[in-house]
Amino acid sequence: MKLLSYSAKGQTYVGILEGEGIGRVDAPDMLSLIEAGSRATPDGGRDVLKQVEILPPLRPGKILAIGRNYVEHARELNNEVPSEPLVFAIMPSAVIGDGDEIEWEGALTSQVDWEGELAVIMGKTARRISREDALDYVFGYTVANDVSARDLQTRDKQWVRAKGLDTFCPIGPCIVTADEIADPQNLTIVTKVNGVEKQNGSTANMIFNVGLLIEFLSRAFTLNPGDMILTGTPSGVGKAADPPQFLGDGDLVSVEIEGIGKLTNRCRVL
Repeated sequence: MKLLSYSAKGQTYVGILEGEGIGRVDAPDMLSLIEAGSRATPDGGRDVLKQVEILPPLRPGKILAIGRNYVEHARELNNEVPSEPLVFAIMPSAVIGDGDEIEWEGALTSQVDWEGELAVIMGKTARRISREDALDYVFGYTVANDVSARDLQTRDKQWVRAKGLDTFCPIGPCIVTADEIADPQNLTIVTKVNGVEKQNGSTANMIFNVGLLIEFLSRAFTLNPGDMILTGTPSGVGKAADPPQFLGDGDLVSVEIEGIGKLTNRCRVL
């Protein structure tokens, strides 16, 4: 099922997306639903999709992300292909939802780039999990844009600011439960800027698949229900273009993953 967090008439809800309608779920928020470990149960209330405000589907406790997880993306930026997952963290305060604005100060960064990615939402506490069992711990999947300030990334030598600025982690619009994604390594990711296709890749081309990533991360950290893993981006980022291309004020960037949905955000330079 496709699960949404949304606001209607001053109240926030979790709901099941059903065409142009939403069936309200008996849960105060998405994290509570995930932590309960039970299937979403409708409470009888309904709303019309066009009449509600879509919120970020989840406020993750941790956001762990993987760099250079596609060979062609590593090569397009003249980086070595990693021999093990390259892990970094993103601030939860960077999360925004579908339709929200990506904002940044022009005096802080002028090289803001897109990175369409598959995001994995953990459903159970995971510590030292094998890759063979890893998908049993997944609650679902959503769409993410790992927005990146390339000038800060180069200058700082590490990625906390470049990847973690407020609004730099759009996710959504929904979470698709794991039972509806037969194979997370068989999904197409398409990123467009102002309607022009920039990225078109497949999760089949990940260097380290979802199961291996969960195994690797759970050896270092306890993964809790509601934690999120960004699995890397395919080739086609703006920095790799000739000449380089970056997002600007008013640009509209969208990331679409088949079977999950389309995440769209407009950019604003402060």
